[in-house]
Amino acid sequence: MKVTFLGTGTSQGIPIIASNHPVCLSKDPKDKRLRVSILIEWSTYTYVIDCGPDFRQQMLRANVSKLDGIVFTHEHADHTMGLDDIRPFFFKQGAIHLYAHQRVFKALKKRFDYIFTTAPKYPGVPSVVEHTIENKPFTLSNLEVIPIDGLHYKLQVFGFRFKDFAYLTDMKTVSSAEMNKLKNLDVLVVNALREEPHISHFNLEEALDFIDMLKPKKAYLTHISHLLGFHDDVQQNLPKNVFLAYDNLQITI
Repeated sequence: MKVTFLGTGTSQGIPIIASNHPVCLSKDPKDKRLRVSILIEWSTYTYVIDCGPDFRQQMLRANVSKLDGIVFTHEHADHTMGLDDIRPFFFKQGAIHLYAHQRVFKALKKRFDYIFTTAPKYPGVPSVVEHTIENKPFTLSNLEVIPIDGLHYKLQVFGFRFKDFAYLTDMKTVSSAEMNKLKNLDVLVVNALREEPHISHFNLEEALDFIDMLKPKKAYLTHISHLLGFHDDVQQNLPKNVFLAYDNLQITI
């Protein structure tokens, strides 16, 4: 299984519009972060977790020619607002499969009512196939996926385990029962917004403590704010098995 980090930034991305923060002015490509998302590929299958406002750019940059489906962690704009850009895939291959909590589908139907309407559609509007996720295993093509239930402040969000790889973003609270689903991982991806505590995200210390409790072979940090610092500076101070993810990074599990 190959994983491509399509975006590793927080809700505003890096650089932030009109910001003079040193990280936003950095010339290092690893300090340029689109909104958070990953591409997962195995066998002949291709799935994306979340499709934020940078979805079109991410699909072009990663040269994605086929999309079997999109899996949503939650309904916030930086994870959903690229949904209209599934149109080229729809024109090429037909209705796109979406996987989400029923609450997320409710939000999507408000924002993208023209996609989900049962009335005759405007020409060019894509069609989708809905798959409602609950906190129990489900299947993407031939791969079992285990949801990891957590809280983003007070909002329920899902992370996902695919075999020995797990992806958690926008997490602040994970119960011990859900953490039990994350044992014996080869790779764990988890959000680490900044050093200062945050109401709805792990900060760096919390992310590292979470990793230390689960003890995956490797861990990658994502959903990163400019306030965490320069990529290379942060990486120098991380444990030897923990890495700061960056846009376009590809790993094989």
